[in-house]
Amino acid sequence: MDIQGVVAEGFEPVRDAFVRNFEVLGDRGAAVAVYRDGRKVVDLWGGTRDADADADAGEPWTEGTAQIVRSATKGVAAAVPLLLHQRGLLDLDAPVGAYWPEFKAGGKERILVRDLLAHRAGVPALDRGLTAAEAADGVSGPHAVAAQHPFWEPGTGHGYHAQTYSWLLSELVLRVTGRTLGSVLAEDIAEPLGLDFWIGLPDAEADVGRVGRVAPVEPPESAGMLRTRPRRNVSEAYADPASLTRRAFAAIDPLPDENAPAYRAAELPASNGIGTARALARFYGATIGVVEDGARIFTPATTAIAAREHSAGPDRVLVVNTRFGAGYMLHGPASPLLSPASFGHPGRGGSLGFADPDAGIGFGYVTNALAKSVTADPRAQALVRALKSAL
Repeated sequence: MDIQGVVAEGFEPVRDAFVRNFEVLGDRGAAVAVYRDGRKVVDLWGGTRDADADADAGEPWTEGTAQIVRSATKGVAAAVPLLLHQRGLLDLDAPVGAYWPEFKAGGKERILVRDLLAHRAGVPALDRGLTAAEAADGVSGPHAVAAQHPFWEPGTGHGYHAQTYSWLLSELVLRVTGRTLGSVLAEDIAEPLGLDFWIGLPDAEADVGRVGRVAPVEPPESAGMLRTRPRRNVSEAYADPASLTRRAFAAIDPLPDENAPAYRAAELPASNGIGTARALARFYGATIGVVEDGARIFTPATTAIAAREHSAGPDRVLVVNTRFGAGYMLHGPASPLLSPASFGHPGRGGSLGFADPDAGIGFGYVTNALAKSVTADPRAQALVRALKSAL
């Protein structure tokens, strides 16, 4: 495997783990990047741009190749409401209905903005799944979640809002600013920081062909010893069409073609962010401090909000114990990060981004080979373990 890029002295274990991901764990095309104390110390890429291309004949993954990162999008998207809070435009302890009156329907009048960010709003699923076109039109999704009766008493527990998080965040930001979440991200975060990351891929970026194709993959036989069988109750929850688990992931039904131009151009802050590993790592580095040229996103007070535990314990959707801050997954058995101080978000199938304020780390891993993992992909975990050994 021809791996391109650089690693700073001392971070060679990350490169070794990255190579092994291709040789043993079945990666097709991927990139990993790490910032430490605002300085880039790992920036690697390799493989083919398109997961469904022949390894010998496909276009190579280049320095600027970007990929869809699925739910790793949530961590980047959550920076927008937190930035609005930092600017005094959004009160995390105000009811969502104070900004979005229609959301009060069905007994949701006491749901706080903080609850919404921490997956405590009680609306992870819809009575009727939306088509891909409805999900992307900017109207049907917010209307559906506003009308939806909660599946539990809001604020009394948490459950992963796999798809509905898109419409909850996007409509809240729209009501507060009059701008879409994707445009706020582009203009107020990505452009100032020089991030190649989009929620709503612009035509100009689509036209240059820099975004690769994702595809589901099965782990090779060489990874057999690393295969794990999910607990029976988890498997049953995903298999049961009536379970809240299945219904949450089926809020868009049928599932969209993630390689379709229309899907890439849509703004779905829960699932369709497109970016580079370098952008993810730089983004998370800027949430905890200053990166390279003096740019940063959060004040220390806002960083503390992102990393503070808001939800913990049995997840009513994922059927395992999870921990969430205000928009971010926190370190725990379901999603191991670098340390208990870490906050970030995985993407179903592999991608991962997180920050660790104690270690000064911003981390990003992006892959086009979508495995069956939900929150703890073996490839991402191998890189995290290697990074930990290097610190």
